Amino acid sequence: MCGIIGYTGSENAIPKIKTGLSVLEYRGYDSVGLAARTKEEVRVVKCRGRVEALAERLEKAPIEDAHSAIGHTRWATHGGPSDTNAHPHRVMRVTLVHNGIIENDRELKAECEARGIVFRSETDTEVAAAVIALRYEDTHDPVSAIRAATERMRGSYAFAMLFDDRPGEVYAIRQGSPLLVAVGEDGAYLASDLTALLPFTKTYARLAEGALARLSEDGVVLLPSDGSEAHPPVWQTTEMTAESAQKGGYAHFMEKEIYEQPDAIRQGLSPRIQNGCPDFSGDGIDRAFWREVRAIRIVACGSAMHAGLLGAHLIESLAEIPTTVHIASEYRYHPPVSVDGTLVLLISQSGETADTLAALRYAKAKGQRTLAIVNAVETTIAREADHRIYTYAGPEIAVATTKGYCTQLSMLYLIAVAIAEANGRMDRATMGETLTRLSFDVPRAMEEMFSHRARFRSVAERLSTEEHVFFIGRGADFAMSEEGALKLKEISYIHAEAYAAGELKHGTISLIEAGTPVVAIATDPTLYDKMESNVREVRSRGAYVILLCRRDAYFGEDAADVVLRLSGDSDTEVLFSALAAVQLIAYETATLRGCDIDKPRNLAKSVTVE
Repeated sequence: MCGIIGYTGSENAIPKIKTGLSVLEYRGYDSVGLAARTKEEVRVVKCRGRVEALAERLEKAPIEDAHSAIGHTRWATHGGPSDTNAHPHRVMRVTLVHNGIIENDRELKAECEARGIVFRSETDTEVAAAVIALRYEDTHDPVSAIRAATERMRGSYAFAMLFDDRPGEVYAIRQGSPLLVAVGEDGAYLASDLTALLPFTKTYARLAEGALARLSEDGVVLLPSDGSEAHPPVWQTTEMTAESAQKGGYAHFMEKEIYEQPDAIRQGLSPRIQNGCPDFSGDGIDRAFWREVRAIRIVACGSAMHAGLLGAHLIESLAEIPTTVHIASEYRYHPPVSVDGTLVLLISQSGETADTLAALRYAKAKGQRTLAIVNAVETTIAREADHRIYTYAGPEIAVATTKGYCTQLSMLYLIAVAIAEANGRMDRATMGETLTRLSFDVPRAMEEMFSHRARFRSVAERLSTEEHVFFIGRGADFAMSEEGALKLKEISYIHAEAYAAGELKHGTISLIEAGTPVVAIATDPTLYDKMESNVREVRSRGAYVILLCRRDAYFGEDAADVVLRLSGDSDTEVLFSALAAVQLIAYETATLRGCDIDKPRNLAKSVTVE
């Protein structure tokens, strides 16, 4: 995920920016750059690759006597990793770095081109710089130019800016994307992450939504939009260490990444929903692509395969396209029979999963069309697939995936809607309602689930001393049970298995004895009666039942030992609420057991060997 660092003051800015960029490396990135104000000009140095590559360029062409600078690590969204697409972007007298996504960049780009701007990159960031630069040419006032320009922008942004004729000043504004300002003995700082500030100062302030700040050697002032007098921020002092700040104050990266899921969903979906419709044109995929799909083979491993199970359910339910799910390590050895119009859809968080890559190459060798859903940009699977869709979840440091899985699922949901719309199986009103729920209601429902965390910890206290836990469900809930069981076993080391609730009588109910914990997921109202019967079956044999269900679902008072109500009123919201629930149950259980949550034993983040 992109990172920002900035400084202006009495000291040499370049070493500070390089240090800040190095600290931000943990966030993951594919290109890096900085802009510095010398006595004569603003100089930009940027490149694809790591901070080391930037340092090499600076050694060959040093920047002397710069006391104001901004830097950026980029995780590619609009346009792939390249020197040209790297930040900062410079248009006329404005140089800018940006975190976030400008949703209406195409509209704004056309307006700028009509005024003579020639764009060099594929980024929405250069468009933002151009809009501000044109306003600045009209007003010659940074504050009014920034305000007027950002009023035209839809989406999220954290901007740090240099103006050629404003030496010693750095401007910053945010909406949707976080940004902090700070002061030290030698000047003023800004950063997207508190970690990047810790080498210099512990005195900081978080900018509020819409806040505009001016940094100078004298400090930081906020510039209200109503024209009232500038005033300093309310400063805080942190006691965080560099390591804890990287985790944003969370105990583990996994915990942090669970809480990042709502924003990750928004970031992935935002550029792909235009005028109430799915729009994958930015990924090089038009409506005709979806109309040509006659069958889908989803190929993946682990949690990505579980996302595929739910994706298949959604695609068949909404788009009525036959969809099957295949474990990548098995795909080549017993490949399914394919018909004309078959799409092989490969899912991988890392983009380097060896079995999935082998399946991709096999499918291509057989002449089948391939589409990859990946998070990491410009990885092997992304490069070799015929088409690719990036989830833009940002770096996922914990080995056990959470937001990677979540964003894969949200992207599969959007694909299901796109296929349904392209083939006339979903009307405009239903599509609009579905996409609103997915992009707005789902993140809010997950955030509401986080607020009930104490209940999940209570459940974890019961599970933490157990040796075996079972998950049961029907339909989509069975697919979610698979992921819930995997999360619990991989980070807590408790033996956990998922079973289709309707299969209990066919053998697995023999495993139930007095006190055996069973997590039952019931979100489909058409299956409530069946699920209640299954829950009563296990409870009558002594199981300790934890029921996850919709908040309006009715089950008898004696149906379960614990009932956890899920947030949201629609199928869409409840699906993701259930995901948050099983993740938090697993996390809290592993915490109580004292496990190494971010680095579970025997596991690796990217499985690059078969």
